Amino acid sequence: MISDRFIVEFDKALRTLFAPAQTMREVPGSGKPEGGLSAAEKAHAGALMRVNHVGEVCAQALYQGQALTCRDPVIRQALAQAAAEETEHLAWTERRVAELGSRTSLLNPLWYAGALTIGITAGTLGDPWSLGFLAETERQVEAHLDHHLNELPTQDARSRAIVAQMRLDEIAHAETAALLGARQLPAAAIFAMRIAARTMTRAAYYI
Repeated sequence: MISDRFIVEFDKALRTLFAPAQTMREVPGSGKPEGGLSAAEKAHAGALMRVNHVGEVCAQALYQGQALTCRDPVIRQALAQAAAEETEHLAWTERRVAELGSRTSLLNPLWYAGALTIGITAGTLGDPWSLGFLAETERQVEAHLDHHLNELPTQDARSRAIVAQMRLDEIAHAETAALLGARQLPAAAIFAMRIAARTMTRAAYYI
């Protein structure tokens, strides 16, 4: 029933935004000692991990929106598997943000609503275009995580381990989308995605 589906999807949104995320895998770097971070380095690392947490909030919404409009059950299952791994990323970044004495973004409900709308819109264009959007998103996330690995303090082994594992998972998601028939997005769409991502990351660093 439509009402039951709405309740399930609404529950997913509430869990993403307001409940502690769960992980089946061990948090990367959890066995490493805390590095000797200065107050400034700790604040910077905390802000970077907040940005990464926002990215995972958006990932949950994107996958949810795409799954809602997906036509192929095989692709829908692949989206569900990727979403499960993104939930683990959500848990890892949430925990690390707290360990660094920082907080998650105050704008998470806004980020979620926007990403859900984008995911639904991408899905309505058809599965190949939706997969193309997914693949390009993951490629841009990979580049973003590369940047964070350069930005994070060298001695912050815990944050770096989390970001490194997330990067590997995002690469795998992009490869899966390509294998399932992702179409190459127009250059204008890729450029717009980069501008939107840059705006989000800059705001999330502070808010």
